[in-house]
Amino acid sequence: MIDIKDRVRNKALHSKIVTAEEAAAIIKPNMNVGVSGFTPSGYPKAVPLALAERMKKEKFKINLWTGASVGSELDGALSEANGISRRLPYQTNKSLRNKINNGEIQYVDLHLSHVAQMVRYGFLDKVDVAIVEACAITEEGYIIPTTSLGNTASYVQSADIVIVEINTTQPLELEGMHDVYIPMDPPNRVPIPLIKINDRIGTTYIPVDHDKITYIVPCDRPDVTRSLSEISDDDLAISSNLIDFFNSEVKHGRLPKNLLPLQSGVGSVANAVTAGIVRSQYTHLNVYTEVIQDGMFDLIDAGKLDFASGTALSPSPEGLKRFYENIDEYRNKILLRPQEISNNPGIARRLGVIAMNTAIEFDIYGNVNSSHIMGSKMMNGIGGSGDFARNGYLTIFFTKSTAKNGAISSIVPMCSHVDHTEHDTDVFITELGIADVRGLSPKERARVIINNCVHPDYKPMLVDYLERAEKETGFAHTPNLLDEALSWHSRFLSTKSMKLNG
Repeated sequence: MIDIKDRVRNKALHSKIVTAEEAAAIIKPNMNVGVSGFTPSGYPKAVPLALAERMKKEKFKINLWTGASVGSELDGALSEANGISRRLPYQTNKSLRNKINNGEIQYVDLHLSHVAQMVRYGFLDKVDVAIVEACAITEEGYIIPTTSLGNTASYVQSADIVIVEINTTQPLELEGMHDVYIPMDPPNRVPIPLIKINDRIGTTYIPVDHDKITYIVPCDRPDVTRSLSEISDDDLAISSNLIDFFNSEVKHGRLPKNLLPLQSGVGSVANAVTAGIVRSQYTHLNVYTEVIQDGMFDLIDAGKLDFASGTALSPSPEGLKRFYENIDEYRNKILLRPQEISNNPGIARRLGVIAMNTAIEFDIYGNVNSSHIMGSKMMNGIGGSGDFARNGYLTIFFTKSTAKNGAISSIVPMCSHVDHTEHDTDVFITELGIADVRGLSPKERARVIINNCVHPDYKPMLVDYLERAEKETGFAHTPNLLDEALSWHSRFLSTKSMKLNG
């Protein structure tokens, strides 16, 4: 067993150091298990792997609660062992997704800012066991998190049993990069005292009652982060369109010269957009977001980023190596908070966050689907996009105009599933152009979106749909042909293409 006593600085806790198998044995069937982790960063690995092996033999399931998606040693191992009954609030694992979509796992898709308080309110029952990755335990017995905070602090506060994984691959220099603040609950809640991006309002550790820490487990498995796709020509065009939009907003006095705090979703398109900002003229930028990806390091290295606040470091494998090698520099400009704070709607509105997220599809009236494929199959979940979209100073959604090599139009007559209504969206950007729909009626929005964002293969079809819908509904406020509105999706399911000729 790896020696971790130098990292467990409270000597009274040394007696609680055990193997992953010993710790996993305390978890019983149907328990609610809350774990650290937000994207494949800062999640426990040794105990879940031991638990998965036990599940294969004993055939039982648990309910798994996380911050967001986590690594394959957790979501993958437990789902492949048929060990998950219910999962919340966000995921990206293929095995888990398949079991959700074939009905084997009940999935609860939640706004990420809501989860911690829902746990504390008792809406989701209680946390039986919290499993937390840490880089160290302080002399006082408090937990120093690693590369994410997510819902960890609230799970620890609510749990009966706490298992701490001390991960020796995580550098001790992470200590001090966290700001742990748990709001009071109603009727005792007070305003969250965060006024500036770099404000510290909490502690650098997760407070915990010593009696709750039941086991401490050594781990030497690093975060298994995801590689980012190469930036494509379409990505570059989307990024260029965004910069053009920002330039216009600054010119018209609607944004300051250093913009406002930026929020960016997760993934290759989001990272490409950030890379485009690196190449722009903008400086003294600030970021208030969920995840810190490679593009944020690029902004720091270019001298353009003053400060970034998030809840997780989620770079590519190369980006993670780069972070560790330059941690002394990056730690001065990056702060990790609980997702309840990083995604807090009130703070997003107070700071004037520019919300930038990726859509699976949006319709001609400005509704957005972020989570479902063809209306029924869960992709990942709504994540934090709703937290920011409803409350941002500006709400921007990106997507490429087509998918599946042109067989799918990302802009449709009606979304097959709606995560963000037209009331919460301001600007749409594809590789083809920008649709600024602020202050427009539904029919005005439709024409701006069709003219500026739709691929030429589908533009005549959408113009035809809108014109016929207007006439057949007597030019109604939001004209829709209900027997046709979802026919594009039906056509794809039957012919593998949304085009009329298949």
